[in-house]
Amino acid sequence: MVQGLFNYLNAGGMLWGKMKNDNSWYLKFFTFLILAIAIPVMFQNSSHATVIDPVVFLKDAVDEIISILQDEKLSAQNRRVERKKLMVAIVEKKFDFREMSMRALAKHWQERNPAEQDRFVSLFKTLLENTYLAKIETYSGEKVTFKKAALQGNKAIVYSDLIRKNVQTPVNYKLKNIDDRWMVYDVEVEGVSLVNNYRTQFASILSKENFAGLIARLEEKVSKGAVE
Repeated sequence: MVQGLFNYLNAGGMLWGKMKNDNSWYLKFFTFLILAIAIPVMFQNSSHATVIDPVVFLKDAVDEIISILQDEKLSAQNRRVERKKLMVAIVEKKFDFREMSMRALAKHWQERNPAEQDRFVSLFKTLLENTYLAKIETYSGEKVTFKKAALQGNKAIVYSDLIRKNVQTPVNYKLKNIDDRWMVYDVEVEGVSLVNNYRTQFASILSKENFAGLIARLEEKVSKGAVE
């Protein structure tokens, strides 16, 4: 059931094509992705709380976003766009959208020139922001527990659980350390990778269309998201 979450991204469901399955689990996934950096956090193994600890790195985002959500002035309807921009700025400091783009395109990344790569990163980033950041508004008291971080070289996995109505859903974050700064490059929910599922979709499209066709699809989706 979870696998189906990633394959359909149009209007909250599929990026291209018709919805085949009930998208309730799909919507929950992306709510989980954003809520995990946007609600009060309880975490264990805090003895490693240093400026480069990946758990602390994620918790920093929590504190910043919570302060925005709790700002009554920013909750006014005429300031919703401003509030979203503030949260986007925080997320952009925590997620490495270029790394995510490279992994999502896989072998096709190297086939593109720098201008094409930059265009893809911009569209992919905006797609993720438009589609998923808005899900934060569905917050209804869920809790997130950050359990531990497993480090290997310059990479880490932060293990967490999202708890909703006494049901725990594993949500794990993959991070990469570049110049003493952690950045998220993938998120797994119940073992299913966000980046891998986009990679499957993009590869399927590129097996039938050229890169310009993929860009056109992304531009259309981003344009629709901008006016919704």
